[in-house]
Amino acid sequence: MRKIALNDKELNELKVGADPITLTAVLTVLCTAIVVVLVYKLFTSSEGKTKIPGGWSFEWK
Repeated sequence: MRKIALNDKELNELKVGADPITLTAVLTVLCTAIVVVLVYKLFTSSEGKTKIPGGWSFEWK
């Protein structure tokens, strides 16, 4: 393929979206928060069991 260099005006007109980076950051924070809450519930409960919405159940033996 032939590469064509862009001039300064064309480079300034390029629009690069940051949507994938933003989405990745939000999902990472959300997943981290869920794991933190789950671990906190496991370690602070006297029974070592926890249940989260959606039917997920975890048991610490």
